[in-house]
Amino acid sequence: MPRFYVTTPIYYVNDVPHVGHAYTTVTADAVARWHRLLGDETFFLTGTDEHGLKVMRAAQEHGLSPQEHSDRTSARFREAWDLLGITYDDYIRTTEPRHARSVQSFMQAIYDNGWIYKDVYSGLYCVSCEAYYTEDELIEGTNCPIHLRPVEHLEEENWFFKLSAFTQPLLDWYEANPDVVAPSGKRNEALGIIRHGLADISISRTSIDWGVTVPWDPDHVFYVWYDALINYATAIGFGDDPERFAEWWPAVHHLLGKDILRFHCVYWPAMLLAAGLEPPHQLNVHGFLLVGGTKMSKTGLNQIFPADLVADFGVDGFRYHFLRDAPFGPDGDFSYEGMVTRFNSDLANNLGNLLSRVATVVTKKCDGIGPAPRPDSPLALVAAEVFAATAEAWEAIQPSLALEATWRLIRETNAYLEANEPWKLEPGPEVDAVMGDALEALRIVAILATPAVPGTCAEIWRRIGLDDTPAEQRLPAAAGWGAYPGGRAVEKGDALFPRLKIES
Repeated sequence: MPRFYVTTPIYYVNDVPHVGHAYTTVTADAVARWHRLLGDETFFLTGTDEHGLKVMRAAQEHGLSPQEHSDRTSARFREAWDLLGITYDDYIRTTEPRHARSVQSFMQAIYDNGWIYKDVYSGLYCVSCEAYYTEDELIEGTNCPIHLRPVEHLEEENWFFKLSAFTQPLLDWYEANPDVVAPSGKRNEALGIIRHGLADISISRTSIDWGVTVPWDPDHVFYVWYDALINYATAIGFGDDPERFAEWWPAVHHLLGKDILRFHCVYWPAMLLAAGLEPPHQLNVHGFLLVGGTKMSKTGLNQIFPADLVADFGVDGFRYHFLRDAPFGPDGDFSYEGMVTRFNSDLANNLGNLLSRVATVVTKKCDGIGPAPRPDSPLALVAAEVFAATAEAWEAIQPSLALEATWRLIRETNAYLEANEPWKLEPGPEVDAVMGDALEALRIVAILATPAVPGTCAEIWRRIGLDDTPAEQRLPAAAGWGAYPGGRAVEKGDALFPRLKIES
């Protein structure tokens, strides 16, 4: 059975979950759900990053210990993901004992291999990024390019990783694996960082003790990225279960925002090579979710919280919007008005209207019993093309394209009904043929759209009289035309998606 391992970044607990976090997490969840439909053995990891200076400072601001603060904020991420129907298989916290063991084992291997040394570091440090910058990387020589806030000057004795020694190995790896980073523009950005010249990097701190202790020097703790990145290895058994780790690594698909590209696409593969391990299989980088043209952030005071939007659009309305309207790769602009427009057009007018039409006609013309589809239906070829395009897009981690493809079957089925006007016909074979075809199209749509709108698809499945759930079907066989059995009671219920109005 094929294995599919997908991860989100682990989220800092100095902040609370906003829709920027939710965008990555919903995308990973939808991709994991798709691979479960394929029958793949799927492992989906998310979690929280709980060590480091900015977490310690956030805890102090709230009058809490770092652990108390981490416990509270990590729980808020779990609550948000439960609200959005996120089906993670593991939720990792970097304060867990299993992770400390993994980090120490991983970094000890790099140390034993001769890639770590001690020196004094003096540099410009952004607390929000947990990263050092050179002066020419800063805006006006003083401000972090990501957070637009002044950096701090830090000087202390640190342990260093010989990143500079991995310039050529990384270039060789990228040449041998040209598709390892997607989209291609982000691959070129990572190559640009490597070709510009890699300097050795500090991996430990002595000025704080909130972190994983360096095993060969207990006065130091690992600097946050050389703790955080290793979570992807911890969750599949590194340091505890070598056989399990060997089964899952390196076939991982990391999903990440472009602001952490350097750490994932340069530092992380170099660390893996230094530890004697293979670099990750795939790194999928997306842009920022912008509000009014500005990156969503705590400091920017433009955060939008998932629960606020779920209250207006429902869980599936929320999920659908961010998967459909924010293509994975470039920056995406969020607006409430755009969300209402997409909800009304795709969910209310297209999908909801199709189910309502079918259930109404079957109730009136077929005594409420769904007919079977015709093997030679004109929708059969459309359904085959839709499945092929949908599958290709999910494989490429392009949810917006996958949903665009799936919605073609919805649109064409609505057009098919309008062309045949079964509501004007007398009950009989002609009506049965048209409605059987439409019910079969709904069956296939319910499977293909399940990764995005799982609750809605389960309800469609129930209303057209089918057993089990669409999530329990297995592709590609389940997308084959003709499986709607007929003879099932079809229920005419309330509107799936009542149209929304923008309040003035």
